[in-house]
Amino acid sequence: MNNDKTPRRPRLLHSADGITYLWRRSPYLALWWAASFSGFGKVLHGQYARGILLTLAEVFVNLFSHFNEAMVYSLCGRFDLAKATLQPRWMYGYLVVYIYTLWDSYRSTLTYNRVSHLAELENARIKPMVIHPVEIQYLERKNPIMGAFWSFAFPGLGLLYNQKIALGIYNVLWWWIFASMSNFYDSIFLLFYGRFEESIAVLNAQWLLYMPSVLGGSVYYGYILAVDQNHLFMVEQQQYFEERYKGENIHIFPSIGEENVTSQHI
Repeated sequence: MNNDKTPRRPRLLHSADGITYLWRRSPYLALWWAASFSGFGKVLHGQYARGILLTLAEVFVNLFSHFNEAMVYSLCGRFDLAKATLQPRWMYGYLVVYIYTLWDSYRSTLTYNRVSHLAELENARIKPMVIHPVEIQYLERKNPIMGAFWSFAFPGLGLLYNQKIALGIYNVLWWWIFASMSNFYDSIFLLFYGRFEESIAVLNAQWLLYMPSVLGGSVYYGYILAVDQNHLFMVEQQQYFEERYKGENIHIFPSIGEENVTSQHI
């Protein structure tokens, strides 16, 4: 007889870097973020190693192909300059990686959702706190607005607020690189003093065009992480009181109670 109590499909894992968990997502949402910036669709699923690898590929291949610069020239109607700027030897790799990212983000979301649903049915016990030598990780109620706000103020801070340590530091470092290389804050300073032409001239379009996607992705992820952690917090509370008061019909959070009843019937 197998006495192993390890769940077949755990819902989450605590590590020193934060909480990684299974959660159902919209495949179209994953497709959107993958299109916005390669790797974001993977980060949305908690597949951070692949997500970081793809974001690095997006930055460096785009940089060497001068794709962002060519895009700016095209939008300005300067098509000759756009053609002259592009580096064909890098464009093939960029397009292949980009298309693969779109396809894999959509495909893996469908599988990910099925696995997540099975984990919900199994309803394995969630640990509310884990102490590591370098970090303490715990479930608590978060404010999604604060997660979004700090991500907007400086991308990466919203991830640190949601206890994603390595990813938050990675996000902070890259935002600082983008801002420095694009002269973004210099431009804001000049704009504040009414020097409009100088504020535009100082910008570096190649690096600037990374920033809207990174900012949008950081704000969304800072918000959705808080929403997800709040739900996991409620699930853990429900599990704890059901274990403590066995035989009692306990519904602390109505939506959680309904979810568990549905799972038992299925």
